[in-house]
Amino acid sequence: MTAPKFTTLGCRLNAYETEAMKRLADEAGLDNAVIVNTCAVTNEAVAKARKEIRRLRRDNPNARVIVTGCAAQIDPDSFAAMDEVDHVIGNTEKMAPETWRGLNADFIGETEKVQVNDIMSVTETAGHLIDGFGTRSRAYVQVQNGCDHRCTFCIIPYGRGNSRSVPAGVVVDQIKRLVQQGYNEVVLTGVDLTSWGADLPGEPRLGDLVMRILRLTDVPRLRISSIDSIEADDNLMTAIATEPRLMPHLHLSLQHGDDLILKRMKRRHLRDDAIRFTEEARRLRPGITFGADIIAGFPTETEAHFENSLKLVEDCNLTWLHVFPYSARPSTPAARIPNRVDGATIKDRAARLRAAGDAAVARHLAAQTGQEHRILMESPEMGRTEQFTEVSFATAQPVGQIVTARITGHTATQLRV
Repeated sequence: MTAPKFTTLGCRLNAYETEAMKRLADEAGLDNAVIVNTCAVTNEAVAKARKEIRRLRRDNPNARVIVTGCAAQIDPDSFAAMDEVDHVIGNTEKMAPETWRGLNADFIGETEKVQVNDIMSVTETAGHLIDGFGTRSRAYVQVQNGCDHRCTFCIIPYGRGNSRSVPAGVVVDQIKRLVQQGYNEVVLTGVDLTSWGADLPGEPRLGDLVMRILRLTDVPRLRISSIDSIEADDNLMTAIATEPRLMPHLHLSLQHGDDLILKRMKRRHLRDDAIRFTEEARRLRPGITFGADIIAGFPTETEAHFENSLKLVEDCNLTWLHVFPYSARPSTPAARIPNRVDGATIKDRAARLRAAGDAAVARHLAAQTGQEHRILMESPEMGRTEQFTEVSFATAQPVGQIVTARITGHTATQLRV
């Protein structure tokens, strides 16, 4: 028997779900297969998926190639038409045990090539109980899936469906188990985290979940992945201010720094909202760091509009930037907006944003020299501070443990002890 091979493209949630699929495939006895978990956030992501599928077929000529993930969910027929592909399964189907039992070698010839249903009809998401995704120091827990918002540039709701929340009790039980296994940090993950709870009885908010986790578990460090700052609730802000076990690092879905472009993106915040949020969070938790997603070259973006995004890096004191050159996704409203920005200009603006991000990282690193940090070790020579900054060690440290050390210097990307 040859164990199935998995390739993951895209977001942390995809990586989390790959771990769940590994268990499902193993339980089903799946043999001699290659599974590609695709991303659809940009045209480049889809092209990368196709390239990876072709490579895997060349490298595994006798294995079945199974394609899943957001790109497969959104456009299953195009992947099914690839000569290299044997099966296409949707984002809901990939989490179902019966799917993997049907893909077992005993059922070859009986399973439909395309198993992709209407993602918008899905009303629940399971809390897939994964023991140990990530490093042995950090585990990820999916608490939410899907998105109810329809930003004009985004295709992801059509790959993930509407927002669904994992009940708080399920989340707490999973985190308790992970803590018992020795994990010192848990990261809450989802597609639109701040929408957590809207579909649950009583409509709790993300802050309620965070406070409940910290009250009912002994997790040493709780971290939140990307959030929409305009939806941050009072309890979340209270947790930022009063709960030292909630890590002082937030990644914000900002997307742009100009009000007109934000409106054309159909975002729910304006520039001043982002600035106000970061100022308030920093007042409540001095030393907190922020990352952000920013898109360069959205249709109709002028140089003045772009300059507002550049200035937002400083105005919000952002440290970690994820820069996305705008990529028109078919079936999104933004793809129909005239006055496209030409490719060379998009590339140049993305490079300028990345340079601003590099400068922000350099400022942050320089400011840490002489500071004492509690560092979670991810490998014998590398760990991360509570602000998620990498720290390199000259001597080996115990993986998974939290060590206290003073920063003596830095490289271009890491602090040094």
